[in-house]
Amino acid sequence: MTVRQNPCRDTTPDATTCHGATAGESSKSEIKVSRLTHAYFTKGKCVVAVDNVDFDIRTNEFFTLLGPSGCGKTTTLRCIAGLETPTSGSVELGGTVVVSERAVVPTHKRDIGMVFQDYAIWPHMSVFDNVAFPLRMGRRLRKTEIQERVEEALQLVNMREYIDRRSTQLSGGQQQRLSLARALVRRPRVLLLDEPLSNLDAKLREQMRSELRLIQQKIGVTTVFVTHDQVEALSLSSRIAVMKEGRVVQLGTPRDVYMKPNCEFVAEFVGSTTFLPGRVTGQAVTCTMVDTAVAELRCAPNTDVSADDEVLVAVRPEALTVTDLPVDGHNSFSGEVAVALFIGEAVDYRIIAGDQLIRARGNARTQYATGASVYVNALPQDCVVLRTSALSSGGNT
Repeated sequence: MTVRQNPCRDTTPDATTCHGATAGESSKSEIKVSRLTHAYFTKGKCVVAVDNVDFDIRTNEFFTLLGPSGCGKTTTLRCIAGLETPTSGSVELGGTVVVSERAVVPTHKRDIGMVFQDYAIWPHMSVFDNVAFPLRMGRRLRKTEIQERVEEALQLVNMREYIDRRSTQLSGGQQQRLSLARALVRRPRVLLLDEPLSNLDAKLREQMRSELRLIQQKIGVTTVFVTHDQVEALSLSSRIAVMKEGRVVQLGTPRDVYMKPNCEFVAEFVGSTTFLPGRVTGQAVTCTMVDTAVAELRCAPNTDVSADDEVLVAVRPEALTVTDLPVDGHNSFSGEVAVALFIGEAVDYRIIAGDQLIRARGNARTQYATGASVYVNALPQDCVVLRTSALSSGGNT
């Protein structure tokens, strides 16, 4: 079986991203994805689901593919798993090429475990038989070894006491743990997770996030996690690849993706952001000056923009403080409180400044009333200068 030629378009390397997304380091790579493209025709129209994607995943890393529905993240994961055959490009697992233009290694011969969004639990089997199933396929193991491995996997996910229970008697969270135990029972080199927490309620999802990260760190398995949930991605990942329209638009640590978004799309998709349109008025070693409708702002330096460029200044709500008077060393501008919502640990404000609506997060101990005149303050390093995104909204399957 060979990789198909792209039926839709040329796959020459394309540097079109929000602002220069880069692949990971190649040293000690467990997974290497190179120029991966997956395209198909539907209703006479060509759809490019994955568009010339490159990244390396390091051994024992928790790597997340993050993006909106239809961005190509699940298709990328399925190409790594062998459940989809890409149009072009290659995938290496543990230094072995499993997808290339010459050949495709079948899924069962790749050293992977996978958890699906719907868990794929067999309802007619017990917990034990569900977990034991992968061990009974392929090479024969002794019954005692199967028993030991199943118990070990269930113990890892805190499900040992349910070993004899019918799978239909499990809650959603227990089914999620069962699916994870089944994926880990063969002790794979790579664990693939396709939105495994999306069917859980908010409280259980938060609990499972912590458990999943602890399990991954304990066993040291290289993990690829697919999600559209920004909180999951930020809290679990070693690194995040943000995808849009089949492309990786930014690749970096959670802190870099959140604090240093490289384009409007990433800043808007990952977390909440206020965007202030403006024009670059000057550059200095320590800051970029941008004239906006609310004030001339000192911003984090961005050498990729020049004087008179039209830009956006992105500021996170928690980076803005709300006060009675301007704060020294900050960008400060006046405004009027339009909305003040007490949310427990903070007050969520909407503040009108000129013709701009600013979102800020204030101290819960001090709440300004609607209509109050206030100052909004931000440190220069928290004001990120962005070019407007070259990529339109939307995406592919």
